[in-house]
Amino acid sequence: MKPLRLLWLLMLVVAWPVSATVRQAPEPELRELMQRTVAEAESFQDRFDAEVWLLDMSTRLKRYVRDPQERLTLLRLVHQEASKAGLKPDIVLALIHAESHFDRFAISSVGAQGMMQVMPFWKAELGRPQDNLTDNATNLRYGCTILSYYLKKENGDINRALARYNGSLGKHHYPAKVIGFWQDFWYVKP
Repeated sequence: MKPLRLLWLLMLVVAWPVSATVRQAPEPELRELMQRTVAEAESFQDRFDAEVWLLDMSTRLKRYVRDPQERLTLLRLVHQEASKAGLKPDIVLALIHAESHFDRFAISSVGAQGMMQVMPFWKAELGRPQDNLTDNATNLRYGCTILSYYLKKENGDINRALARYNGSLGKHHYPAKVIGFWQDFWYVKP
């Protein structure tokens, strides 16, 4: 058996308890897409870790982002920006789930934009009016940096950091919502 095929079978066995929806080996097109995505995933320490995480998260994200290439590109960006900011990628996915349900064009009633619902005033604050907050890479860079800052400001207290991110410090609904999505959908056991 070829080493790559053996690796895919091993990944399916490992991922089986996480998602019962994985029933057979991925289609060749998806396998090639995964290989390209993994090769571009600089934030991973190990290629095997990248393949396992991307396959697992891609399966979970499929109901929100149908296109496999778009899904893998988004996951690579989430992992990259979360890692740069010192955040767990799965908590960032939970925040995106709560904020926009993975709609890059989402706009809140107060004007927050994109997947992580970043307020547009940040562009002026940074002297970058040309930045597009519906661009996933830009939105993730802004959002992960902001959440990381609040997490440090709150000495690692994720509930208070999430409340600050949402502008609801002192209230518990929003942090509970994000933590709920994290525990129910996105948490990755170490």
